[in-house]
Amino acid sequence: MEEKALDIVLDVKVKVTVQLGSCLLPMRDVLELSPGSVVQLMQHASDPVGLYVNDKLVAYGEVVVVEDNFGIKITELVGSPKG
Repeated sequence: MEEKALDIVLDVKVKVTVQLGSCLLPMRDVLELSPGSVVQLMQHASDPVGLYVNDKLVAYGEVVVVEDNFGIKITELVGSPKG
């Protein structure tokens, strides 16, 4: 019976977001942004990116390219013991 109850939610769509980094900018700098502007993030290129499901952090990973598209390779699940 539990398996059938789980089947009901398996096809529910959720929002999945990958956060590459962030920064704080004064509104003055935001208003000056234009095509070609570079915004420096508070994250190093080697740092993992965060994978969020419905705005909740669930995993970390590395950005990869898959057939000309970006993807994420999961490296750690949040809350799981580090091996």
